[in-house]
Amino acid sequence: MKALITGISGFVGSYLVEFLLNKGYEVFGTFYDKSTFSNLDGFIDRIILYQCDIRNYDSLKKIMEKNQPDEIYHLAAISFVPNSMKDPKLTFDTNLYGTLNLYQAIIELKSNPKMLFVGSADEYGIVNENDLPINENCPLRPMNPYSISKASADFLSYTYFKNYNLNIIRARPFNHIGPRQSPEFVCSSFAKQIVEIEKGLEEPIMKVGNLEAKRDFTDVRDMVIAYWLAMQKGKTGEVYNICSGRTVQIKELLNNLLKLSSKKINIIRDSKRMRPSDNPVLQGDCSKFRKSTGWKPEILFDKTLKDILEYWRKIL
Repeated sequence: MKALITGISGFVGSYLVEFLLNKGYEVFGTFYDKSTFSNLDGFIDRIILYQCDIRNYDSLKKIMEKNQPDEIYHLAAISFVPNSMKDPKLTFDTNLYGTLNLYQAIIELKSNPKMLFVGSADEYGIVNENDLPINENCPLRPMNPYSISKASADFLSYTYFKNYNLNIIRARPFNHIGPRQSPEFVCSSFAKQIVEIEKGLEEPIMKVGNLEAKRDFTDVRDMVIAYWLAMQKGKTGEVYNICSGRTVQIKELLNNLLKLSSKKINIIRDSKRMRPSDNPVLQGDCSKFRKSTGWKPEILFDKTLKDILEYWRKIL
């Protein structure tokens, strides 16, 4: 079985590679630059890598033509909301038109692999209290270039399933965390700052944004299992939320990380870390996905936090 992963060297891609290799897959994938290659340490010699900007249709098509994948996991994206606001055009060119390139290549090559389009819970945007927990029928109200681009690509995916019979399954994952995640994201940012203070690299002061928000967190190692199960047991054309179904306040997440360190640290609110339209609560309902696949998250939240801290202690 051959699998193509776009964005293979990213946070999620690297864990998906490990999982698929252990399942006996032949894995190849695209990467944008080599800055995240450290994520592939230990198994990089077991995969085939192609430097490819998914905005480049010809390059993407050649890779697919040469390798003829049975499954495609489409992860490549501009995924950090503040970056999407700084460069919305790049965000749309990558997240929407990069996805379009992938689908057009499949059509032109007259192949029809099974494909997972990875969207985002951010597509739901600002949700009303009576929408919680959020299921797949909740209206999409995206509020930033990232979420709008993902929602657009989500609709595009459904259109190509309906009009061209492409074997596309859509996922809307909620927040996922774990070792290797960029410190741009909240949990990894907190952990990195704590370790920098532990090692005397920074003063015992942490800068934080909105601590009142509540999010639905899943360990990335559980998330990639969900992606694989979506491919094996999900129904083409359908969309599935993937989440834990429970929320954790960011303040609680921070306090739990601080308890794992012996350092006394002062917390300072940083207005630069606040988002202009931050959803107060994102809690998902993934009963549809669980019913279809039997998946449930296995890794405890506290273990995830410990592993993230240990990751930063190891590399800093």
